[in-house]
Amino acid sequence: MDFKELIQTRRSIRKFRAEEVEEEDLREILEAARLAPSASNLQPWKFIVIKSDKKKRLIAQAAGGQEFVGEAPVVIIACATGRGGFIGGYMESWPVDVAISVTHLLLAAWDRGLGTCWIGDFDEEKVKEICEIPPEVRVVAIVPMGYPVKIPQATSRRPWEKIVSMETFSE
Repeated sequence: MDFKELIQTRRSIRKFRAEEVEEEDLREILEAARLAPSASNLQPWKFIVIKSDKKKRLIAQAAGGQEFVGEAPVVIIACATGRGGFIGGYMESWPVDVAISVTHLLLAAWDRGLGTCWIGDFDEEKVKEICEIPPEVRVVAIVPMGYPVKIPQATSRRPWEKIVSMETFSE
């Protein structure tokens, strides 16, 4: 699929088939995340791949009880391992760096026929405990992944005029 089709058709998937994710697909998806750009090329990320049913259920509980997280064949925990660089000399870049990397992961998964859902609602301390993540590392996202049972309809997007200004900011 070409890139435009990829970004137009990608959806958040919350129901997965019981089928295992192929190792080659998983490696290629994680490779796409690895190749993401980051401030000063510091690459301040680490991905934890969870396949254990017990751990997936615990992660689902830590994610506000979102049971579908635990039902996915794979759950990936995206972490920020360092503070990264700075944007504009004042804002730490690690949240943006990891977000770019996770976006690469989501798009690479969709390109291989796998669905994902970016989970931002979770108890970070519980996830750290489950995955034995050191205190200085931040959990940025939880990404359940698997083959979709059903692909939902597209959700609406704000019109172009509301999100793009030319030359200066305008409402």
